[in-house]
Amino acid sequence: MAAVHEERRERLRRLMREGRLDALLVAKPANRYYLSGFELHDTQCDESSGLLVVAADGRDWLATDARFSEAAEGLWDGGRILVYGQDRHKGIAELLRNCGGRIGFEEDVLTCEFARHLANSAHGVALEGRKGLVESLRKIKDPLELEAIARSYALNHRLMAEVGSWLVPGRSEGEIVWAIERFFRENGASELAFPSIVAVDANAAMPHALPGSTPVSPSGMVLVDAGCRLDDYCSDQTRTFWVGETGGAGHDRFRRLLDLVQKAQRAAIDGMRPGMKGRDVHGLAMKVFEEAGEGEAFTHSLGHGVGLQTHEQPSLSVNSDQVLEPGMVVTVEPGLYHPGWGGLRWEHAVVVEADGARVL
Repeated sequence: MAAVHEERRERLRRLMREGRLDALLVAKPANRYYLSGFELHDTQCDESSGLLVVAADGRDWLATDARFSEAAEGLWDGGRILVYGQDRHKGIAELLRNCGGRIGFEEDVLTCEFARHLANSAHGVALEGRKGLVESLRKIKDPLELEAIARSYALNHRLMAEVGSWLVPGRSEGEIVWAIERFFRENGASELAFPSIVAVDANAAMPHALPGSTPVSPSGMVLVDAGCRLDDYCSDQTRTFWVGETGGAGHDRFRRLLDLVQKAQRAAIDGMRPGMKGRDVHGLAMKVFEEAGEGEAFTHSLGHGVGLQTHEQPSLSVNSDQVLEPGMVVTVEPGLYHPGWGGLRWEHAVVVEADGARVL
């Protein structure tokens, strides 16, 4: 994988030269991992496992603290590892001064406090906030990434094939969430891709409902949204189930709306092509809902990219002008939500290909 990471950094260097940067300070964990293989996660939300300095001249550095020095040495040239002490700003600033006069940093990740300390220490260096450089590379998946994502989704499909049998009346949302996590971990996943959502009846009207003690009812709906991380890559799927007797007014309404959601999804997937903007794909699904008088009940974007993170570029939202390209992996997850009654969502992930989209 070292050669893969080096090739990715070379592609980033081309973008840096276009932006006239001497170096880029990479702080986002997924970007750091994508470019180096070092630490996919930070240890805590208020702690950093380290930073990567990608230099235009090819002399890249990995900066971390003593807790991670051994892990860094297993991946990186020991002569280009900076193990900083308590004053990490000073150590990193000195490193950046040796990289050139124009240094970019990920402005959407580094805190204002860190940037201020760095500016105070890095005298003679122009620090420039940049956003999305590495993400612009990550949005196109290479063959190894596509294979890993496919394996992650294969396990998620197995979960969805089984989870329906776990939706037993009286069983709580929280109990089902625990069963989902146990299934993923017992079948090879390293962790959840995100906290699982299990929402019963009216709770399903909240797209990101927090699972609690609400039990599955004898006759009603259950929305399940779950994903795993396998071989470092994420999956993300939603299905909405009906439990209990069919044929009543509640089930008839559920069936009508589910058919509509799936029709909107098919329209988006069948119409998706490279060169389309994200908002245009969103519009394909929205058109189906609006023609059925349900446009106002579709309250979120149609989808998002999936890879090392569950939510990444590109976006299929009403405001997205991102252009689809072959190799992108995006979710297509239309939903309809009626507060006080419930909600339905149905989600597939697709790979954008030269002639359309292939469902994973």
